[in-house]
Amino acid sequence: MLLRPPTTSVGQRRDTKRRALRWGWAWLLAAALPAQAADLIDAWRAAQQHDLDVVAAREAHRAGQTRRDQASGLWRPSLHLSAAAGYMTQDTETHGARFQAPGFGRSDEVDFTTSVHGGRSTGWALTARQALINRERDAQSRQLELAAQAADHEWQTAQQDLILRVAERYFDVALAAESLRLLHAQQSAVAKAAAEARERFEQGSLPITDVHETTARAEAIKAQVLAGTTELQLKQSALADMTGWHAEVGPLALPFEALPSEPLAGLDQCLAAGEAGNPALALQATAAASAREEAAKFSARAAPTLDLVARLGDERLSGDGDFGASRNLSRSRSIGLQLNVPLWTGGVRGAREQEALHLSEKAATQAARTRQQVALQIRTAWLGLTTGAGRLAALDEALTASQARLEATRLGHQVGDRTTLELLNAENDAASAALMLAEGRVALLLNRLRLASLTGQLGEEQLRAINATLRPPDPAPETPARP
Repeated sequence: MLLRPPTTSVGQRRDTKRRALRWGWAWLLAAALPAQAADLIDAWRAAQQHDLDVVAAREAHRAGQTRRDQASGLWRPSLHLSAAAGYMTQDTETHGARFQAPGFGRSDEVDFTTSVHGGRSTGWALTARQALINRERDAQSRQLELAAQAADHEWQTAQQDLILRVAERYFDVALAAESLRLLHAQQSAVAKAAAEARERFEQGSLPITDVHETTARAEAIKAQVLAGTTELQLKQSALADMTGWHAEVGPLALPFEALPSEPLAGLDQCLAAGEAGNPALALQATAAASAREEAAKFSARAAPTLDLVARLGDERLSGDGDFGASRNLSRSRSIGLQLNVPLWTGGVRGAREQEALHLSEKAATQAARTRQQVALQIRTAWLGLTTGAGRLAALDEALTASQARLEATRLGHQVGDRTTLELLNAENDAASAALMLAEGRVALLLNRLRLASLTGQLGEEQLRAINATLRPPDPAPETPARP
């Protein structure tokens, strides 16, 4: 009996074909998508996992958090167990003792002598200690708490620094790609002008100088394109090192006219926000406070200590001596207060206190200096933002005027009213104006991020606001093949 394969209907075959087509289109679409999304948020999230500086800062922050546990552990009771074993020789002599025992009466001026030669010695002790008064430990505990706070401030600084560095490298790539795109467009225009100049020279309507000028300009732009290609590749590699993306990232988005619309706070308000929230200032403040606690550790008030001590111990010695076999056993149980007052340390404690006081003054001075620097940086970023809108308006007008001039120069060149050199200069000025406008927009966005960082307010929300101003990137320029 022959087994027939199962039959399939026409509808089933159609479904199979549809599924195959869907999978094929999905595969082609996935292959057509760029390997990395041209998005500032995606770059930041990738950098959080791949940037080596932030990875090291994350581990440093985790290490800093353990100092809080160290600070609380300083005031918990400590328990120590010690044990010893070995060989021991011991001779003891007691003279003038009184001996009294039932049936033997009482005897004075009695001598006792024992000896053990090379006997076996064992011992153990269990000691519990609880600090009650210890000014030095108080200061040390506060220092550990301050160190944990410093780790928090350093981590905040690292996170804000990551956002700034990602934005800077992201826009470095975007601007380099835009510059290369403009160079390619200018190269095409110059090549067209060179061909036209050569043709018109052959017709006798243009001098040979126009041909030389277009040829020289074409070679100069060719050199600029090669330099721009190298610059773009370097910027892409720097971004790839931070984000883990492939070095050959596609064109990235640049900001368009709609910049963040939230109103800018006044300068005094920004300075006050920086004084209260700047992580660098907070870090310097914790450093100054830690230096003061270091000086407190060696003050006269911190010298005496009082501990509650409990001890349980057992010591044994057995062996042969001058008088035969011998065995000694000593057991101890004790609990009480232990007071320690250093009367003289040779001047070391006082010298260390003076050293710590001078270092405390140094830390306070450094904190004041950092406060001045942060205030100056806030003023710089704030002024850059207040004048940035006017500067962008001027650059936009300059671009419009340069483009109008270029169109007029092209028309004039066609009718013979403008020279080829004037046309080449107009092409160059229009490209420069477009690039300057893009750079001005990027500078304004970076100043906004810097101001938020200086006031301690930079985070994902501010980065999303900047990301919302980005337009889709222009087509990527064709990179010439390397020789």
